[in-house]
Amino acid sequence: MAIATESPTHAVNLHWPLSDEQFAKLCVLNPEMRLEYSSTGDLIIMPPTGMDTGERNASLTAAFVVWNRTQGQGVVCDSSSGFILPNGAKRSPDVSWITLDRRNALTEEQRRGFPPLCPDFVLELRSSSDRLPDLQDKMQEYVANGARLGWLIDPIERMVYVYRPGEAVERLDNPTEVSGEPVLAGFLLQLRDIW
Repeated sequence: MAIATESPTHAVNLHWPLSDEQFAKLCVLNPEMRLEYSSTGDLIIMPPTGMDTGERNASLTAAFVVWNRTQGQGVVCDSSSGFILPNGAKRSPDVSWITLDRRNALTEEQRRGFPPLCPDFVLELRSSSDRLPDLQDKMQEYVANGARLGWLIDPIERMVYVYRPGEAVERLDNPTEVSGEPVLAGFLLQLRDIW
């Protein structure tokens, strides 16, 4: 099924399944849209967040950037960064972190686009338009594709779900802080600004 047609002004003809290049072009042609693509071929169009979620996400990203500058062990990416997971899904976590070794192993071209890897750490922040089961499935997908640590922060219910490979999901009820050890050495997220 075609979802766009050729035209002389930069349109693209896309068919299911989308190749990595087709998905990247779709994103470039629609910069105002936040898009993801599932491993089963579903194009996911996510609505913009409200101001509260935007403030929370900016605060989270800032906390990770400040920590990362003191550690120098990796790179932090925000929600506009996309990744091609080993299962073929194209995902954009709200915050992600990749070790320097893995980042430096990427080619310049891969770093300019959607790199073919799952970040070492991923964070998803639930907004009022998100269904919790969908986010929980996405977190499981990250771990199944190589994430070593994942946090799903739900400010609506004041919960944090911690995901680690080979372990049951840990649910923290109204925590004041969350530790990133051992993956995020020395990182302690204070949640007072998030709640």
